[in-house]
This record gives sequence, structure tokens and C-alpha cells, in this order.
Amino acid sequence: MNFLLTALRAVAEPTRLRLLALCAEGELSVSELAQILGQSQPRVSRHLKLLTDAGLLERVPEGSWVFHRLVAEGPGLPIARRLIGLLPEEDRTLALDRERLNRAKETRARAAQRYFRLNAPGWDRLRALHVDEAEVERVLLGLLPTDGDEELLDVGTGTGRMLEVFGPGVRRAQGIDLSVEMLAVARSNLDRAGLGNCQVRQADLFQLPFSEESFDAVTCHQVLHFVDDPARAIAESARVLRPGGRMLVVDFAPHEEEDLRCDHQHRRLGFGDAEVSAWFAASRLATRDVVHLAGDPLTVTVWLGAKEEAA
Repeated sequence: MNFLLTALRAVAEPTRLRLLALCAEGELSVSELAQILGQSQPRVSRHLKLLTDAGLLERVPEGSWVFHRLVAEGPGLPIARRLIGLLPEEDRTLALDRERLNRAKETRARAAQRYFRLNAPGWDRLRALHVDEAEVERVLLGLLPTDGDEELLDVGTGTGRMLEVFGPGVRRAQGIDLSVEMLAVARSNLDRAGLGNCQVRQADLFQLPFSEESFDAVTCHQVLHFVDDPARAIAESARVLRPGGRMLVVDFAPHEEEDLRCDHQHRRLGFGDAEVSAWFAASRLATRDVVHLAGDPLTVTVWLGAKEEAA
């Protein structure tokens, strides 16, 4: 009862009710919210703090920015959804907020497109060296079927493509990446796909900001060849998997394309099956399946591991 009263007091003010409605539409920065509402950032920040303290919103720092969104779980979530459901669709103020929100998302999308356009030539060249991504995604969906109730984590989410692939089939999905620029691209892509159950945040794959056994599935798509210690990365991802949870790792088989070190900052030129299986075993993951998809000259390998059930 005390929690409910605190939540109701927090939204009992027009600006805070508008903020709650806006944050239900996705992750928004303080500056974006200030622009939409036509209020100062300090004022908006004070309102956001009250909503966050009341357990209705959550705060996601990202570099020098801070994003806010509806809480993903807990007693505040059904309260927030119920309150938002009671808001009148025809309210003029809320309608103007939605119009400004759409313009803010369009601005975000244009910025993401600029970033992608500048970097696309290098990515296009790399794609030409291996099997088509559509074939890879078909295999991934076959290896990791979902029933709509899973929680999924995508490590090194980049443009958020794995969230787009698996998002429609899971209850909730999180993507993490260190690059603020890539997170902006991912948010734009998720907005366009209408995947409100998918969120991204800035985080280090070696220090995931999640407790043990938080997810039913983890994906790690074309990430390991960038990191210094792939075994440690797999161990940290396995830590947040629930018993019986599954991990999909997608990367290149061993190859000799040395220019990828200089042109694309690859630290490792692919991985062998025995190597990845050993990393899985050290992290209490049993190797369930391995699929090789041959390209020219790069072969993409998919490894599926499952976390051992608790004794």
C-alpha cells in the first residue's frame, strides 16, 4: 500500500504524468525530454528523479548522457502501465508531446544514418568476405527457438540486429555495448521496428551490470574477435545465464586475412571448435551444436552452449 501511495503521489503533477507517458514509448535522454516538454533540463531532471525514486522509471547512464525508461520489472511496472492506460487519447497536450517525440526520434534516426553511412563502406567490404547474414540469421533462429516468455541478453549489440531478430519472440531483451554511437544506431533501429520490449544500455561485456542467473539466453554475434580475453567474456556471459539457459556465439573460423587486424581492429583471426568448446566447459556450458557456414574466404561458425542445471 505504501508503494502504491508513493507512486500515485509521484505522478500527481501534470509534467510528471507527461514524462511517464513519454518514457513508455522508449528510452529518452534528459535533453530530448526537455525539448519535448519545452522546459529546462534541471526542472525535468527533478521530476525524473521523483518518478525514479517512486519505482516507476529507471535511470540508465551512458557516458555523459542519462536515459530514462519505464522500469522493466518490479511492482512499479503494472502501476505505471495502468496509469498510462488511463490517459485520454484525445488530450491535446499529450498529442503535442507525441508529435514532438516523433520529431525527436526522426532526429535520432538521421544521426544514426549519418554514422552508418560514414562507416558502411568498411562493413560492406567485410560482409562480402563471408556467407550472407540472412543465412546466418536463419540458422540462429533454428538453434535458439523462443516461446515468447524468455529474457534475452545480446552482448556487444552493435546496431541491435540480434535484438531485431530475436525480439519478436521473447518477453524482454537487453543489448549492451560500449560504443555510444552504436547504441544510437541500435535505438533508432529498435524504434523503427517497434520493439518496445527491447532496450539497450552502455556496459562492459567483462563486467555486465546484471545479477547472476538473470537471463534465459545470451547471444554474442561477431564480438569475440575484437576482445583481448574471449574466455573471460564467455565466462561473464555464462554468469548471468539461468540453469538450462542457452548461449549462442557467432564468429569466424580460423582464417589468414591479416588485413582485418589493421583495417577492422580484429584481435583474433577466428576461433577453432575445440577452443570455444573448452571455454564453454570452463564456464559450465555444454556444447550442444556447432554449425559451419562457408563463405569466400571466411567461414562463419555458430556455437550453441547450454548452462548446466543446478545440482
